[in-house]
Amino acid sequence: MFRLPFPISLPLPGPAMLISLAATIFWLWMLTDCASNEPSEGNDKLTWTLIILFIPLFGAVIYYFFRRPERIKAVGH
Repeated sequence: MFRLPFPISLPLPGPAMLISLAATIFWLWMLTDCASNEPSEGNDKLTWTLIILFIPLFGAVIYYFFRRPERIKAVGH
């Protein structure tokens, strides 16, 4: 009888994998939001992009709760 080298029904990913996937998606969302919507005046765009890149999840959370609302209020998007 022919047997596949892997199980046909793959198990659902564990909670840690789902949390990691959600964190990665959130990080990418904040990085693209900063790169596309942050005004290019001064060094704000570069500074926030570097913070989000080098301190991945913590930098994205800081940007989301502190900088993004200020930018939305000032610029409108």
